[in-house]
Amino acid sequence: MTEQAQVTLDSLVGEHTLDAVDTFVQSVNTYGTNFEDASVIRFRLDGVTYTAIEDPSDGYRSSMESLFVSTDAEVNNVFPPNRVVGRKKENDQYAVNNTLELVDAVTGKVVLEVGTDNTDDYYPSFVSAFWPEHMAVNMSNVNPSGG
Repeated sequence: MTEQAQVTLDSLVGEHTLDAVDTFVQSVNTYGTNFEDASVIRFRLDGVTYTAIEDPSDGYRSSMESLFVSTDAEVNNVFPPNRVVGRKKENDQYAVNNTLELVDAVTGKVVLEVGTDNTDDYYPSFVSAFWPEHMAVNMSNVNPSGG
C-alpha cells in the first residue's frame, strides 16, 4: 500500500460526503520482531480514501498512530453518498480528546468516530467506530436529501 503524507484530524473538520467505510485488524510491528494486532479504519470522504491505524502501545494504552491518505487502497463497504459534517469531539471534565466525529447532516447523529480519547490520561485509547444505522440513507423515515 502506498501512503501519502499524513493528515490531521483538524483538516477533516467541515462538510463532506461519506460513501465507504471498512474496519479491520492488522498485525503491526511494534518493536524488533514483536508484532501486535492493531485496529484500522479506512473511510472515503469526497472521493479521497483515508486510513487510521492504532498504536497498540502496551495492551492497556493505545492511541491513533497515524492518519494518512491511501492512494491505492480499496474500500469494500461502499454505500450511497451520505452528507456528513466533521467536528472535533468535545472534551469533558475527565477527558481531553483528539477525536474526529463525522455527524450525519440530516439525522444529527454521529456516524463515524476516529482518533484518541483521554489523551491527557495514563490510559489513552484509540477510537474507531462506525454506526451505519445513524445515516439518513439507512433510515426509512428520513429523507436523505434533507428535504
